[in-house]
Amino acid sequence: MKNITILVPETAVTACIVDPRYMFTAVNTFLRNANKPPQFKIQLAGLSKNIEVNEGTISINTDTHIKDIRKTDLIIIPAISGDIKAALKLNKEFIPWIIQQYKNGAEVASLCIGAFLLASTGLLDGKTCSTHWLHVDEFKKMFPAVNVADEKIITIQNSLYTSGGATAYWSLLLYLVEKYTSREMAILASKFFLLDINRNTQSPFIIFRGQKEHDDCEILRAQEFIEHHYQDKITIDLLSDKFGMVRRTFERRFKKATNNTVVEYMQRVKTEAAKKQLEHGRKTVNEVMYDIGYNDAKAFRDVFKKITGMSPVDYRNKYNKMAMA
Repeated sequence: MKNITILVPETAVTACIVDPRYMFTAVNTFLRNANKPPQFKIQLAGLSKNIEVNEGTISINTDTHIKDIRKTDLIIIPAISGDIKAALKLNKEFIPWIIQQYKNGAEVASLCIGAFLLASTGLLDGKTCSTHWLHVDEFKKMFPAVNVADEKIITIQNSLYTSGGATAYWSLLLYLVEKYTSREMAILASKFFLLDINRNTQSPFIIFRGQKEHDDCEILRAQEFIEHHYQDKITIDLLSDKFGMVRRTFERRFKKATNNTVVEYMQRVKTEAAKKQLEHGRKTVNEVMYDIGYNDAKAFRDVFKKITGMSPVDYRNKYNKMAMA
């Protein structure tokens, strides 16, 4: 039987505590119904007996204090909410405990922006992780030693697991169910909870806002120029001349400030504009392609799919009400 410890941090997102407990409890029930022994012992653990979340509107009673847990097999770190730096300060006592349990053989899984608490342990340094796409820039600034795969639904490395934004954690829970029980049980859980068992990217959900929390004023002006003239044919030479830099210096400073190459940034701005047009109105994919400055259908399709994980047609069919009708 696997001992699963679901942490209850201060400012935790309630669903990220309730849903894992529900998932593993349900799987125990499925196993009993199949005349098999349950596989999970689940406990909520915190820094006190009673923890208020959701700005004090919900109170969670923990099963135990972390200091009373000598050994566990899996630690689940739920998403935290509010000001992230303040939340990490409130929950800093979890950090040495998580490190010690990992050294003792426990696996650790973070849900959504619970990755910030996991990264604070240093265990993710040099490794890949996912988190909510909305918080990727902040995460990269706080934890530069961690490789962020913001398009990933889940990451798995050295007994450390992370999940992408919001409900992406259900995919991680299904993965853990399959690992600890069987594929058959994971499929049954996916049907019970109405989940897509093969979802593997959060790219279609990402809204590109650009990385603008930097101090390079010229690069910020270049970003704004790209965003206002994405329909036009813009070259790197044009931009570097316009903002008074040699090309090599411009490209280096742009990459450092935005975490994107100039070409990647232009592609992402164009794709975001295309997504908005595909989500609304009656324009065809080709009309949208021309509107955002592409003339080559294959090039547009390849770039769009690389960034969103879907073809322009599939994206329109998924998100446009008129297309769905």
